[in-house]
Amino acid sequence: METIPAYIRIANDQESLEMALVENIQRQDLDPIEIALSYQRLIEEINVTQEELSDRVGKNRSTIANYLRLLKLDPIIQTGMRDGFISMGHGRALINIDDLSDQLDIYEKILSENLSVRDTEALVRNFKNPNEKETSKKVTVPPFAKKAKKELTDLFETLVEVKVSKSGKGQLVVPFKNKADFERILKLIKSEK
Repeated sequence: METIPAYIRIANDQESLEMALVENIQRQDLDPIEIALSYQRLIEEINVTQEELSDRVGKNRSTIANYLRLLKLDPIIQTGMRDGFISMGHGRALINIDDLSDQLDIYEKILSENLSVRDTEALVRNFKNPNEKETSKKVTVPPFAKKAKKELTDLFETLVEVKVSKSGKGQLVVPFKNKADFERILKLIKSEK
């Protein structure tokens, strides 16, 4: 092509850095920690507030603040988020735990029990307010459901969750780690027929 449609912008080093960082943030394949680090770098190197940054990158100030808060997590948890072991939702729940060793304990539990974001939020609430946990746990699981939970946990080799309402209706939750684990559990279910 002899010509292309283009805009020519003249920028100093600071403006070039800003344009490069803003363009990098717009990429689709960035993990939450990379985005948070880019926001932090923009704030520090260009010397802008979160509000000014929100105008420049087209995001809400609260969104930027949520990303920046992820940088308060223990580096091991940040790495877990970068590697896709936990989501940003898990990380946001863990931020509410001040002590890094407690964060790591809960992180290990998330991984070992394959907890959802909602389960993690409940775990963090209970961790911060243990007395509340006792009052909210008054719902008793009927003996038949307790027995079934243990049997299913043993059978599937994963922590099965059994929920039973006061009316007697219920739900079984069988977590799995990946596709192979799902297929293993499905095979066990079919063999029990």
